[in-house]
Amino acid sequence: MRKQVYSLLVDNNPGVLSRIAGLFSRRGYSIDSITAGMTADSRFTRITVVATGDELILEQIEKQVRKLVDVREIKVLKNDESVYRELMLVKVRTNTQQRSEVISVADIFRAKIVDVESESLMIELTGNQSKLEAFLNLLDGYEILELARTGITGLSRGSKDITYFD
Repeated sequence: MRKQVYSLLVDNNPGVLSRIAGLFSRRGYSIDSITAGMTADSRFTRITVVATGDELILEQIEKQVRKLVDVREIKVLKNDESVYRELMLVKVRTNTQQRSEVISVADIFRAKIVDVESESLMIELTGNQSKLEAFLNLLDGYEILELARTGITGLSRGSKDITYFD
């Protein structure tokens, strides 16, 4: 079993995300994460899907997704040829003494403190999954009140693999 990241360029039509998720559901494929957002051209949406499976399953996912009407392009994003990022918001319970400790850990990871309350801090961190996991490991002794992660989004490196549409 291995993890595969797919970058889909799709027509920005109502229900397109639902149709893609439905394909995974109908076929029994597992989605580790899925993110979607409009591109610089409002006619298109970029969807990043992370799936886990053996070679046959991952091959079938690519073939089945490629058949969907709204899909303009599908790329398999390889680790060494792509950039992946994920956003995480984490709310940590802190007292006065712990606050400076947690802020120091956040500074090491270049995280941002986005909200401060008398008993908690909210931290925003962007990076690859291993960076986010390392940050969470360092918060092990603190109480995490809430946690939200966006899932992976990514693009291939460089400009040689760009598709243009009229």
